[in-house]
Amino acid sequence: MKKIVITMLVLLSAAYAVGIGGGEVARKLNLRPSQIVPAADTLPVRNLIYLIGDGMGLSHVSMLMLEEGYGTTAFDRAQNIALITTYSANNRVTDSAAAGTALATRHKTGNGMLGVLPDSTAAESIMADAIRAGMPTGVVVTSTLQHATPGAFYAHVPYRRQYQRISDQLAGSDLTVAFGGGLKYAEASEREDGVPGIERLRDRGFLVLTDPSQLDTLSRGPVMGFFTDGHLPKMSEGRGDYLERATRKALEILSREAGERDRGFVLMVEGSQIDLRAHDNDAEGVLTEMRDFDRAVAAAMDFADRHPGTLVVVTADHETGGLSIPSADVDFEHEEAGIEYRFSTGGHTAAMVPVYLYGTGSERINGVLDNTELAHMLKRQVLPDNRRSVSAMKIKSSKIIHLIHKTVRSYFCQACR
Repeated sequence: MKKIVITMLVLLSAAYAVGIGGGEVARKLNLRPSQIVPAADTLPVRNLIYLIGDGMGLSHVSMLMLEEGYGTTAFDRAQNIALITTYSANNRVTDSAAAGTALATRHKTGNGMLGVLPDSTAAESIMADAIRAGMPTGVVVTSTLQHATPGAFYAHVPYRRQYQRISDQLAGSDLTVAFGGGLKYAEASEREDGVPGIERLRDRGFLVLTDPSQLDTLSRGPVMGFFTDGHLPKMSEGRGDYLERATRKALEILSREAGERDRGFVLMVEGSQIDLRAHDNDAEGVLTEMRDFDRAVAAAMDFADRHPGTLVVVTADHETGGLSIPSADVDFEHEEAGIEYRFSTGGHTAAMVPVYLYGTGSERINGVLDNTELAHMLKRQVLPDNRRSVSAMKIKSSKIIHLIHKTVRSYFCQACR
C-alpha cells in the first residue's frame, strides 16, 4: 500500500509538472476539485494587461479598502494573489528603474539603471519579445512616458534620468499605443540629425496627440499621446478620469489591432503618482491616486470579462513611504477610536508587494516570488512560442491521467479485499 501511495504522489506531481489542471484530475477520479486543487483554466493566455501601482504596498491597498468602507474595490475581484520581493542587484531597497527593469525584462539590475543589466548590456523586455512575435503593445501612464517604469519596457540606458536619450528611443520604438506626459522631451532630440521625436514619429506613420480630449475620437494606432510637458497633474489638481479613459482606449485599439493580426497583445498601465504622493507622505493624496488606479484596474478586469484569454496582473514595483495603519487609540480593546495613516520614511522600503491576478491563467501564478520570477512566468504564459511549448507538454497529460486513474482503482480494489 505504501508503494501505491508513493506512486500516486509521483504521478500527481508529474501531472502538475506538465500543467494538468486539478479540475481535470478530479473529474477523472470522481472527486471534487477542492479535494485536489482548484480547477485550472486551460484556455491559453492571449492578452496581458500588466498594471503597476508605483510605490503601492499592501497598506496602500488596505487604505483604499478602509476608506471605501470595505465595499467592493477592483482589488476585491482578484481571483488569485501572490507576493513578490523587490530587491535590486545592488540594494535591498530598490528604486523604480531597477524594479521596473525586473518586471519588464526578468533581470535584476542596479539602482538607477534602466532596461540594462549591471554591465550595461541591453535587457530585452516582454514588450520587445511581444513585438517580435507580431503582437501589438502599449503603455499608459500618469507620469512622463520617459519615466522609469514605462521606460523599462522600451529603453536601454545606464542612468534613468537620461530623459532625452530615453525619449529618442521611444520615438524609435514599435509600440502601438503610448499615452502619458513628456511632451518637452518629445519635441527635442539628442540625435546627430537633431530631428525631434514627434517629427520622427509622424514620419513613421504615428498619430501624435497633445490633448487628452483627442482620445474620444481616436479609433486606431499607431499613436502616441504626450499630454503635458512633464507629469500629468495630480488627481487633486484636476486630472479627472484620464487614466481610466486612456486605459479603455488603449484596450480598444490594441484589441482591434490584435484581431486583425490574429495575435494577442500586451499593455502596461501605471498608476505613476501613487509613488509621488507617498514620497510626500500625503495620505489624502495617496488615497485619491489609489482610487484613480482602482478605476483603471476595474476597466482592465471588465475587458477580461468580455474577452476570454485575457490575463490581468496588478502589482507594484516597490513600496513607498513605509505606510502603516495603527489604531488612533493605543488601547484598541475598546470600541472603534479611529485609525491613523503613518509614514516611516519619505523614500522606498524593502517590503514585499502584492500581486493580484484576474482572468485566464490567474490560477497559474501564486505564492511568494521574486519580481523577476513573476516576469518570467508572464512571458511563458503570453508569448506564442512559449504557449506552444506548454501545449506540447500537455499532450502527455492524458497518459498521466490514465496512470493515475489506474493506480487509484488498483488501490481501492486491494483495499476492498
